[in-house]
Amino acid sequence: MKPIRLIIPVLFTCLVAITACKKDKTPGPSGATGATGATGATGATGATGPQGATGPSGGPVGATGATGATGATGATGATGATGATGATGSSGTGTAGATGATGATGATGATGATGATGSAGATGATGSAGATGATGATGATGATGNANVQSYVLTAQSVFTIGLTTLNIPAITQDIIDEGVIMVYMRNTGTSGTWYSLPYSESGNTVDVSDMGVGYVNLKANFTQMNAFDFRVVVISGSGLTALRVRNPSLNLSDYNAVSRALHLSTN
Repeated sequence: MKPIRLIIPVLFTCLVAITACKKDKTPGPSGATGATGATGATGATGATGPQGATGPSGGPVGATGATGATGATGATGATGATGATGATGSSGTGTAGATGATGATGATGATGATGATGSAGATGATGSAGATGATGATGATGATGNANVQSYVLTAQSVFTIGLTTLNIPAITQDIIDEGVIMVYMRNTGTSGTWYSLPYSESGNTVDVSDMGVGYVNLKANFTQMNAFDFRVVVISGSGLTALRVRNPSLNLSDYNAVSRALHLSTN
């Protein structure tokens, strides 16, 4: 009897398990989801398959009954309502385009007409008279004598320790330099005394002829004195010198008084 008590609960358990297996309700597949609508209703559960025969009491558990056929697919759910329109996206600002090239310069406009000539301005006041210019240096005294003898006097001349005193004598030509004679005499400016021939020396001061050329005689001194001396230059041509020596063979050319008498020159 005790084994039977143990078998009954086992059988009961198996029955419960079998019953549970047979009561398996396999649902049909879900209908396809609408595009945006709500999910359609689940299809009806298929009919339960027949329950397998109960095995004999205490005997072996009967075989599991076959799985019931799958229920029919449920009807397709209604299309869901259209979803609300999404918010408009923000407007994007594009990058500014590059500045275009400068256009070509336009053609130059025509020249405007010449304006009318303005009236003449008033005459300006006469300027004041300029100062009187300084008196020019005294020119050389004109030559005296004949065509073969010419004498020049230059007054208020200066002599210099450094530099030369130049006497401008137009009568000195290349022929005079080559064949004639040039004699130079001096005296203090403002006197009417004796003319002294060069070279001249007094108290260590000397004045002499440095050189001469066409149109000039240069004098050299070992002291400086301004506007202090008068110079007389006597120019005799070659033919005049020959005639002078013929007429006055013993004439001393260094003695101006003798020369002036022989040539009929002024002693002033």
